[in-house]
Formats: sequence, structure tokens, C-alpha cells
Amino acid sequence: MSEIIIYQKPTCSTCRMVIKLVEESGQPFTAINYYEKPFSKSKLKGLLKKAGLKSSDIIRKKEDIYKRLNLAQSLFTDDELLDILIKHPDLIQRPFVQKDDKVILARPPESVTQLL
Repeated sequence: MSEIIIYQKPTCSTCRMVIKLVEESGQPFTAINYYEKPFSKSKLKGLLKKAGLKSSDIIRKKEDIYKRLNLAQSLFTDDELLDILIKHPDLIQRPFVQKDDKVILARPPESVTQLL
């Protein structure tokens, strides 16, 4: 059985719900706090590719930093947005859940069941 990896922020209620669902499934998993162990650019890019997402798809638009950086009005390349997301992890939607070569952005939390 493959281990599940959950990239999360411990204070995030959605992340906690996903962890609870995976715990209840009995499947082995590792939870990685990406604030303590930040994403590398290549890691985040790889997760996005496996999930079929672009960096613009995972930006949290209600964060103050989103407004301060004027991200709604600016045109950034995908590569530039990745740099911004790495520098400001509060902008990253969460949690990402990986099992083998499948990655999902587990929003809503129940979507994690497709990997269980």
C-alpha cells in the first residue's frame, strides 16, 4: 500500500479535516507542514503538474498579501507566480495530497476520498 503525503498548514481547518479522513481510512500517511519545510520551486511545480493545475489556480485571493502585491491587476508568468508562492506560502491553497503519481488539491476535504 502506497503512503499518502499531505502538504498542509496545521492551523488550517480544511487540512485538519483531510488528515482526520485519512486517519479514519487507516491508510499510512505523512503530513508535511510546508511552513516548516518549505516547497522548493521544482517540488511545487511537480505537484501542480501532477494535479493538472497552474500556479494561478492555487492562489488564495482573500489573503492580504494578495492585495498588497496587486496580484489581481498584474500579469505574471507561471514561473513568476511560482516564485511569489514560494516566497509567500500564505497564498497557496491547501492541502495538497499525493499518492503515487496522483496529486489533488483537497478542497473540499471530502475530495481526498478519491485517493483512499
